[in-house]
Amino acid sequence: MKIEEIREKVESGGRISESEALYLFNYPDILALGEIARGVKEKKFGKKVFFNRNLHLNLTNVCISNCRFCSYQKKLGEEGSYALSLQEALDLVSQAEKEGITEVHIVNGLHPKLPFDYYLEVVAAIKEKHPHLIIKAFTAVEVDHFSRFSNLSHRKVLEKIWEAGVRFLPGGGAEIFSPRVRTLLGINKIPGDKWIEIHQLAHQMGFKTNATLLYGHFEKAEEIIEHLKFLRAAQDKTGGFVSFIPLKFQPGRTELKKNLSTCVEDLRIFALSRIFLDNFSHIKAYWVTTGLKVAQMALHFGADDVDGTIKKEVIMHAAGSPEKEGLTVEEVVTLIAEAGLEPVERNTFYQPLKNYAA
Repeated sequence: MKIEEIREKVESGGRISESEALYLFNYPDILALGEIARGVKEKKFGKKVFFNRNLHLNLTNVCISNCRFCSYQKKLGEEGSYALSLQEALDLVSQAEKEGITEVHIVNGLHPKLPFDYYLEVVAAIKEKHPHLIIKAFTAVEVDHFSRFSNLSHRKVLEKIWEAGVRFLPGGGAEIFSPRVRTLLGINKIPGDKWIEIHQLAHQMGFKTNATLLYGHFEKAEEIIEHLKFLRAAQDKTGGFVSFIPLKFQPGRTELKKNLSTCVEDLRIFALSRIFLDNFSHIKAYWVTTGLKVAQMALHFGADDVDGTIKKEVIMHAAGSPEKEGLTVEEVVTLIAEAGLEPVERNTFYQPLKNYAA
């Protein structure tokens, strides 16, 4: 097997195998790998790189999962635990709306007491007061939590979320599908096959969703490729995934003492994701976890999106992310432009709103 053969296969629109993906993952010349990935990205989008204006709204950090890799979670009644009131949530959205956001991204801990109706009420109230905002809300893990605590099927939960105004589910909660690694990470929530099942059900009902991978801890190359294989197969069936987001593990304040992955390791993940996930339109360099500099480099290794302004990210910062909790539009535009690329503001569904290079 030679990298030139794989390059020709990819450039002609062919799909690489798992063994070819492993060969690429272990290929020593990271620049050659990046060149292939950049070619795929530029064939789709040219020099364009997307971002949006968004608010991350976390309604509660109380969680029953107690996953070892998470520093955001708190137990009920623990110092620092919280659950926003409806008015507190609306106030945060109203403030961010004045700054031009187009998306509210809602992800929460698995609270043992808050009823499902509370979350529906928050979403419905946001849509009523700000009908133009797109709400991206509730991971597959939360959908399962709502199902178990309300005795409703996953389908019924999704129906109620749809009625409240949600059209897009975030990709969190996938972590990594390998049972071996999930045990080491102390993941106490739905397994990978259930996560995929919920996303495919959501796709069939008209939702769009994202997908993620948490890397940089105990995983092996084969387990990363296995994770990507399951996502690619799921996308073949339902086609509802919009973007894939590699999430760099932040060990800082967790109980897992690991070194941060290196820049080269990060870029290898982005490049491989772009090449292997041939049925995913977008690969997102989530600057909160990668850091701004690596996110900038990832734009030349297959990524075409840097997420957005975010305004108030708390989950990764609880684990020790050194980056800002949010960026201004000017900072995002500069980040992209300094990489020699075209900043394009989008909405949640990747409809372009403004090309800053024009």
